[in-house]
Amino acid sequence: MLALSVVILLPLLVVFLSWLVPQYEVWSHLADTVLWDYFSNSLLLAFSVGFGCLCLGTATAWFIVKYEFWGRRVLQWLMILPLAMPAYIIAYTYTGLLDFAGPIQTLLRETFNWSYGDYWFPEIRSLAGAIFVMVLVLYPYVYILARTAFSEQSKGLQEASQSLGISSWQYFCKVALPLARPALLMGAALAMMEAFADYGTVQYFGVNTFTTGIFRTWFGMGNQLAASQLAALLCTFVLVVLLLEKWSRRQIKYYQRGQDKRKIARIKLTTARSVGLFFLLIMAPVFGFLIPVGQLLYWTINFASSDLDWSFLTLVWNSFSLAAGASVLIVFIAVLYGYAQRLNPKPIMKIQVQTVSLGYAIPGTVIAVGVLVPLSWADIQLNKLTDYFWGATPGLILSGTVVALLLAYTVRFLAVALQNVETGLSRVTPSMDEAARSLGAKPNKVLWKIHFPIMRASILSAVLLVFVDVLKELPATLILRPFNFDTLAVSAFQFASDERLIDAAMPAIAIVFAGLFPVILLSRALDKHA
Repeated sequence: MLALSVVILLPLLVVFLSWLVPQYEVWSHLADTVLWDYFSNSLLLAFSVGFGCLCLGTATAWFIVKYEFWGRRVLQWLMILPLAMPAYIIAYTYTGLLDFAGPIQTLLRETFNWSYGDYWFPEIRSLAGAIFVMVLVLYPYVYILARTAFSEQSKGLQEASQSLGISSWQYFCKVALPLARPALLMGAALAMMEAFADYGTVQYFGVNTFTTGIFRTWFGMGNQLAASQLAALLCTFVLVVLLLEKWSRRQIKYYQRGQDKRKIARIKLTTARSVGLFFLLIMAPVFGFLIPVGQLLYWTINFASSDLDWSFLTLVWNSFSLAAGASVLIVFIAVLYGYAQRLNPKPIMKIQVQTVSLGYAIPGTVIAVGVLVPLSWADIQLNKLTDYFWGATPGLILSGTVVALLLAYTVRFLAVALQNVETGLSRVTPSMDEAARSLGAKPNKVLWKIHFPIMRASILSAVLLVFVDVLKELPATLILRPFNFDTLAVSAFQFASDERLIDAAMPAIAIVFAGLFPVILLSRALDKHA
């Protein structure tokens, strides 16, 4: 397990070790031109998205938990549907709707006989546009955690508050919100990390951030070391966000006793308020999921007849086979870590599990840089070796193959699988292990015969979640994919980059529909919990 941990952490180690070889000329050029844009835009994007998701996710979760109104059951699962929509795909759809040549501006010009320059319309391809689309798809991170936190608060807290003459608004601000603060800040931190990691949206909107800078420095300037150093700087920002989130919980002043399990009775609203609240809350999933999906379906149904060919089926096969193989591999490794920690619950094992779980907080661009540098070096050494002994150079063995992608996906998404596997293992009491071992069963047989059947649902959930995450991953796939090997995400990005939004619709809608399955499972789990 220690050797495996070294392999998984090697990409991150390589990124930070790049600072041992300073690139003074490149950094001087970046400092004189675009470095301030990278710095300011990345921070402004991340903190704005975090704040927007915090406000939207908290408000929607509170209304869903606190009030009983018409359409509430439908809204419960509609609210999390934007999780199935990658940010770069919603960016493409809203560009098609709101751009100068889109239907909305065209209708305005035809209706009022306007021409270019006669009216003002918000520019979607901007930093503000990137913040807008990311908040729409990332607020469920806060909503899910806030909804769980609010629903777990007992009725006794509300009764005690009412006895002291506290109004509903004061109860929300002084009791409910402080108790839910750790969950809310964790959701906001997840949204911020996703904003830091985004490449497709900011590149398409022309916003200079660290992710776009890494691509330009590597492929535009041909400098891997400078790109690695930019990646290390971005990775530092992400880790700072994690530390700030933990620092905010260093001294929790509000506690909740577990004896009172009575749930808060939802307040029934009048018909008028009920309908008004429904239409107010439904705006989030409408703009974050229904409108983009409707636009993609319209483009696909009306213009897909010439695109549904073998090339598209090849994209589907590449994407689904890669995602399936990666998900099985990652979950298998997660099971190894989970079971190893169960057999050997010593600090060294716990530290390994915690460190390999950091990969989910690291942008795919950073991981891709960290993977490609050591694998390229390994390819060079292998080619020298084969040339020395056999007089032949096989070329790219690791860095130009699916091996690089699988390593990057493992580093990036192992934490997702670990969380589900550890949840499943926690359901198996230690007495079961002891009873099986007393009957002569070896550890591997205990895992196969006892643990697997009990944690089958958790393993399936982990495979499904990792499958969809791999399917949606863009920057790592874009950098590390083998030659002539495209996926649905890469195809949608390339079409959109060429301003062929209609051609990007079919691969985009395939990714969205694939992401619906885990979202539906998550919605059902939340409903059972509530």
